[in-house]
Amino acid sequence: MKLTTEQTRKTWAIALYACILLVMRAGIARSGIAASLAGQLRPALLSFGLLLAPLWFFGFGLGEWLGRKLRSPWSRAAFPALLGVPYLVFAIPAGNVRWSTTVVVFLLPVVLSAVVESSASKRKMVWQDVVVLGALFGVYLLRLLMPDWPHAGLAVLPKLYVAGLALYLYVVIRKFDGVGYSLVPKRDAFLSGLREWVYFLPLGIGLGAALGFIHFHASVPFTASLLSGVLTTFLLVAVPEEMFFRGILQNLLETRLGQNTALVLAALLFGLAHFNKGASFNWRYVILATIAGIFYGRAWRARRQVLASSITHTAVDVVWWLWF
Repeated sequence: MKLTTEQTRKTWAIALYACILLVMRAGIARSGIAASLAGQLRPALLSFGLLLAPLWFFGFGLGEWLGRKLRSPWSRAAFPALLGVPYLVFAIPAGNVRWSTTVVVFLLPVVLSAVVESSASKRKMVWQDVVVLGALFGVYLLRLLMPDWPHAGLAVLPKLYVAGLALYLYVVIRKFDGVGYSLVPKRDAFLSGLREWVYFLPLGIGLGAALGFIHFHASVPFTASLLSGVLTTFLLVAVPEEMFFRGILQNLLETRLGQNTALVLAALLFGLAHFNKGASFNWRYVILATIAGIFYGRAWRARRQVLASSITHTAVDVVWWLWF
């Protein structure tokens, strides 16, 4: 029986997801992360895989499918409590279950879902959006969930938790127009992303050097290390951040402030989210991240595609990692 285009896409999504997990497993084994986990490698990988799944499969239509299947407000509000499962998957084998954390990771998605449900019919940014995005931003920025995965190599897991919840709230419940969250390869997204990267590169390098923030160093990594770095940056840094700051935040701000103001404000908030990178207040990083955010926002706005801005974001970060 011949597979349909949708069935083929699903098959490829599952196969690529399995490959990503294998690559991540190999990368962890080569790094010092495995040793720091003190025998908790398997629970950590399973927790990671469960948290990565929404980010990945929503990019191939899972969000729209859930939106059709979860028809009642009660089912939509209760379903995201499953995001708390990855915490228990890691904490129970480690003997480190914190019941206060357990309540938070299971209850927070339900509470925020109920808040969003009350505004699901609105086509503009409303106070419920401010409350929900403020809560998500605060949980991530203040690192409130960091102690729940108490290993340096697992610092990305709280980000994946917040990203998965944000996707669910705005794709499944809010069904907000123009988020543009799809990981299906598209030529126009690729070209838009590369174009904005080319525009930003001379400005970013020039300003970064003038501020003393970056310094050139020669580096030619092994092919495997380069591919692993690109994949990690794309999936764990660029995609979740671009989904939140561009697909959701900038998108919502446009409904109240217009495109240009929304672009600048989302970029400024993105820049401020980098204030604690290596210093109590790293103003150089904030400035550069804000300017970069403008180009990321332009890439997203050109086609309303998170994939486009994620490509720009990935290219910028990889160049920084390789040579600056």
